[in-house]
This record gives sequence, structure tokens and C-alpha cells, in this order.
Amino acid sequence: MFISKTKYLTFNTKNEHEIVRITDEVENFRKEAGLVDGTILVSAMHITAGVIVNDWESGLHQDIMDWLEKVAPKGNYRHHRTGETNGDAHLKNLTVGHQIIAPVTNGKLDLGPWQQIFYIEFDGRRPKKVIMKALGIGNKE
Repeated sequence: MFISKTKYLTFNTKNEHEIVRITDEVENFRKEAGLVDGTILVSAMHITAGVIVNDWESGLHQDIMDWLEKVAPKGNYRHHRTGETNGDAHLKNLTVGHQIIAPVTNGKLDLGPWQQIFYIEFDGRRPKKVIMKALGIGNKE
């Protein structure tokens, strides 16, 4: 049977910039949705956060954040004329993207051997949402 299920996650990171592993949350949602074959869209619902797939290794995560700081450093952006001070966060979001599509095959996330799913925050310390949308073939009922 075809299924379409939706769930929201809420994050309120302790740090302004943070990478949070959410692979387990996505897999738990896959189970809840009963998805056997299809995809799960994982999308940050804010323009100063993103979702990435990469290795779960702290040195690499620091390298990613350091690289993003070089690409879009804290600074004086035209966006700040609006009263906001997060112009760099918007640019970092554009660099990593705000969503991923995770494949599901034979009732499990079909990720590579080192791939994990992460929420990546660039303007934290306030509640933000991620939407997960499961689409595909579900368990027979």
C-alpha cells in the first residue's frame, strides 16, 4: 500500500553553530510510518539551518564548520540593515543545503557504510523545526 506520512522534529541547540546527528530519529520515523520501500525527505524549515549526509566524526565536523566560516564568515552583511545579525547563517545554509532525500530499501534506511544524517545549525539557541516526509510502499495491513 502507498503511504505518505509526516513528522516534525524540533531543535533548540545550546550553541549558535552545531551539528546534531539525527539518523536514529529518521530511522524511528521510518518504522513509525511503516515505510518498506521509498524515500524520506528530511528538510530544515528555517533558512539558517540545513540537513546534510556525512561521516559521524568530530574532527570532520569541526573541519566542516571551519570551512563554512571561511566561505561565509561572521561580518557586516547588507542583511543586517534589517536589524538581523545572521547574514552569515543564511549563506552557510545556501552552501550546505536545507534538505536531503534518504532512500529506504527492504524496510531500512539505505545509507552507505559511513553515511549518517545530520541537522546543522548556523543561528541556534532558539526553537527550529525539521520536517520528515515518508513516501513509498508501506507494510501490508
